[in-house]
Amino acid sequence: MAQPIRLQQFLDSPWPDRAAILADLDGCLVSGDTVLPQVPELFARCDDRLWIVSNNSTDTAQTLATRLDRLGIGLSQNRLLLAGEMTLRALQRNCPGARIALYASDPLQDLARQLGLVPDRSAAHRVVLARDTALSFSDIARIAEYAHAGIPVTLANPDRSHPAADGTPVPETGALWAAVSAIVPQARVTSLGKPAPDMPREALRRAGVAAGAAVFIGDTAETDGMAAAAAGVEFVHLARPGGVSVCPVITGAKTC
Repeated sequence: MAQPIRLQQFLDSPWPDRAAILADLDGCLVSGDTVLPQVPELFARCDDRLWIVSNNSTDTAQTLATRLDRLGIGLSQNRLLLAGEMTLRALQRNCPGARIALYASDPLQDLARQLGLVPDRSAAHRVVLARDTALSFSDIARIAEYAHAGIPVTLANPDRSHPAADGTPVPETGALWAAVSAIVPQARVTSLGKPAPDMPREALRRAGVAAGAAVFIGDTAETDGMAAAAAGVEFVHLARPGGVSVCPVITGAKTC
């Protein structure tokens, strides 16, 4: 795969004229609450052809849209495809009313209830693990019990970390799962987060654009690049601030 390039190099090329520009978020467009260089130009130039395809499993499209507005790079909710929200929406479609042990942020807990799912960690039929910053020792033990008993486990995303503004790795969902899988190594999980192709395919569907007319920019070849390839979209590897590499722990497809 080609060496990573800077966003300015991407903007100086013909790629931004594609019918759809799919973009990762953390480490690619923003780091925490820091908008990375040249990103406002990307938003201004690509406008309604820009789609965020992110393994974010903390926000919903609504909460992320609000945060991006505050950062001065607003985007409509429909063009924000986030692994945590898409995981819950897939469960609602495939298993309506499912009772789930949901380990996730408050926005995702609220969304689950809005979708008619039933968060219940005491007697669940499925486990859904997202980036839950309040996860405790007892939570890890409970998830391990479920996994050992054969209860299906879904990860919002398999990433072990995402980069802070200075490149320091910040724990992600895959790091939480690593603690569980150390206890129950035979456990298997599914995920529609990148590197699975579900989100880029959904972005293309919403955009009404063929894969060959789009481009995917991201900072991680092992997730963004693999998801793009699986969806048939050309991938452009962007250089990440700090140059820290993030590796996934699993791949999988959504099942019920």
